[in-house]
Amino acid sequence: MKRDIQALLAEMTLEEKAGMCSGLDFWRLKGVERLGIPSIMVTDGPHGLRKQQGGTDHLGIFESVPATCFPSAAGMASSWDRELIGKVGEALGEECQAENVAVLLGPGANIKRSPLCGRNFEYFSEDPYLSSEMAASHINGVQSQGVGTSLKHFAVNNQEHRRMGVDAVVDERTLREIYLASFEGAVRKAQPWTVMSAYNKVNGTYASENPYLLTDILKDEWGHEGLVVTDWGANNNRVDGLAAGQELEMPSSGGVNDRKIVAAVQSGQLSEEVLDRAVERILNLIFKSVDNRKPEADYDRAEHHALARKVAGETMVLLKNEQSLLPLQQNRKLAVIGAFAQKPRYQGGGSSHIRPTQIDVPLEEIQRLAGDAASVAYAQGYPVDRDDTDESMLEQAIEAAKAADAAVIFAGLPDRYESEGYDRKHLRMPANQNQLIEAIAAVQSNVVVVLLCGSPVEMPWIGHAGAVLKAYLGGQAVGGAIADVLFGIVNPSGKLAETFPVKLSDNPSFLFFPGEGNRVEYREGIFVGYRYYDTKQVKPLFPFGHGLSYTSFAYSNLLLSRKEMRDTDTLEVQVTVQNTGTRAGKEIVQLYVRDVESTVMRPTKELKGFAKVDLQPGEATTVTLTLDKRSFAYYNVLLKDWHVESGQYEILIGRSSEDIALSDTLIVESTVKVKTKVERSTLLADLMSDPDRAPVVQGLIQSFQSGMGASMDSDALGEGMGEMFAEMMKYMPLRAMVSFSQGAFTDEMLDGLLAQLNQL
Repeated sequence: MKRDIQALLAEMTLEEKAGMCSGLDFWRLKGVERLGIPSIMVTDGPHGLRKQQGGTDHLGIFESVPATCFPSAAGMASSWDRELIGKVGEALGEECQAENVAVLLGPGANIKRSPLCGRNFEYFSEDPYLSSEMAASHINGVQSQGVGTSLKHFAVNNQEHRRMGVDAVVDERTLREIYLASFEGAVRKAQPWTVMSAYNKVNGTYASENPYLLTDILKDEWGHEGLVVTDWGANNNRVDGLAAGQELEMPSSGGVNDRKIVAAVQSGQLSEEVLDRAVERILNLIFKSVDNRKPEADYDRAEHHALARKVAGETMVLLKNEQSLLPLQQNRKLAVIGAFAQKPRYQGGGSSHIRPTQIDVPLEEIQRLAGDAASVAYAQGYPVDRDDTDESMLEQAIEAAKAADAAVIFAGLPDRYESEGYDRKHLRMPANQNQLIEAIAAVQSNVVVVLLCGSPVEMPWIGHAGAVLKAYLGGQAVGGAIADVLFGIVNPSGKLAETFPVKLSDNPSFLFFPGEGNRVEYREGIFVGYRYYDTKQVKPLFPFGHGLSYTSFAYSNLLLSRKEMRDTDTLEVQVTVQNTGTRAGKEIVQLYVRDVESTVMRPTKELKGFAKVDLQPGEATTVTLTLDKRSFAYYNVLLKDWHVESGQYEILIGRSSEDIALSDTLIVESTVKVKTKVERSTLLADLMSDPDRAPVVQGLIQSFQSGMGASMDSDALGEGMGEMFAEMMKYMPLRAMVSFSQGAFTDEMLDGLLAQLNQL
């Protein structure tokens, strides 16, 4: 229904407009009954609906309505499947409609700077391109059902330690290339109805009142049409926040901050036009929700559970599979070991905690698929509530493993190890689990380890496990999905969306995470995740993009649509992928770009494209990926824009960031010339690298060399002295030529030269 928002604004009192800018309570926005403006409800749920039945807490203390618990973002990103994540979004939207929820708070697009962040299970990736693509698919899926999303937590929110006060200090290039890029693609491609501002400060200013982030970048540059809502309790100064572009404060302030807004307008501190613009965005959100409301909406719970099982199977990553231990053969003696086999860990702790409609128990699902003649023994193996070993449990597990043809050990992290609200202190699993795996491997040569956790862990036992399956936090159907993969009903196709380090100290943020006091400095800069490991040549436990299959794939016929291009052009990259094995399977084709010779620091390679293909045995297909200016660009802080340097670039096609199958090169020509101001301290080397300026100073340099005796033969100068003099000249500032020319080159002549060079 078309409404005259401006007419409504004209009818509202100052107090009513100020009141619209904060919640009615914990989960609902205010309405104005006399003007026909209704109240709408928002609720948590990146991977499932968490609508509470009573109370107004934010951390899951009160019971919520049953809803489908899908895999968390850490797992879903490992699917690298835009379409699949879109379908999850659609299902979430259907459940929101059934519960009359207007906005689902998610997805989370924060970068995994450190594997210790307690909330990493809610985030997609260490790579901004993959993260933004996953987030856009999620948003488009949910919003296709007439339900809004809230892209969070904007921005540079990468730790739970001191999360409500820490100042994230990050340079502009890193901010743009890594931390904002993860949000940018999602905003531009999917237009989330809301964006949620983070708790933390960014370079000294709270994200909830940061005009550079909320207005200059999000609204003006990226064109976000929705509203900005605070994370719950993230408001610092309500008037400053409103002026910066933060429209809605949640939850309710009980009227306290509404009165501050009224007073600020009345005193002239805050323009009423700013308030009106904020209320206009809020009204647009409310009426968009009302117009898309489906009063009789419902959903098929069994169908959504089946989707959750399919999705969980797609997200699992087969990390290791020696001698094709997996898939397991049916009708054999199996020992299923580990408390998580009977009570799986399928979601993370905190505000995203879902009350599932049902739960698949891994042990039961394995028993169901093992075959009529199979023998499946179970042993708990370890206590979940503590880290020390229970000798009786361990002995029972060892005996079960001895009698079996293969042992499947369920391990990972308990709830107390990773949750919203605090960060992990280390990458270790509980000691009793590590001891269990080592003990079982000592008596059983066929050991499969299934990991249920939302982030990387150290694996001191990796050499003793024949197969390792990373199941992440796979949602309510994780048990059935694990069984599907173990017995080959589903061919694993997930690939890591994050690097698994051998040890914590290998991580690039190790020395700087989580900071000192209320300040954390992002000193590793753009070298986050695989950008660091590949460039520094640090061998990870498992690289970004890694994941095995029960079949094999071959790459061939890499073809670039052109060998030379301008930065305003697009490039089509084609590659043939063939399933060379005996099983149907899915492969994720990864495209990385490398700047062969750059004048600025750049990673060895960066992900710029990917596609997932489904192939029958022997089947081949051609994948086409398109690259544009951003695929080759870095953020130039002087231009305040994305810039492509002219030169040679490599196109790399890989199975992971470490396993590159094919490569080709092309020349890219920049249409933008970066001209820095020439000053007295400008180095000769910098001038000589500029084709326009080099000829001007070349003669001057030759004259200077002649005057200093640089033209003398090598014998007179001594061995190597000519090369030394040339190197000294390269890094000499222009002003030094006045000092060393003995009057042949004066200050006045230098001033004239500077004027000439700055005109070029």
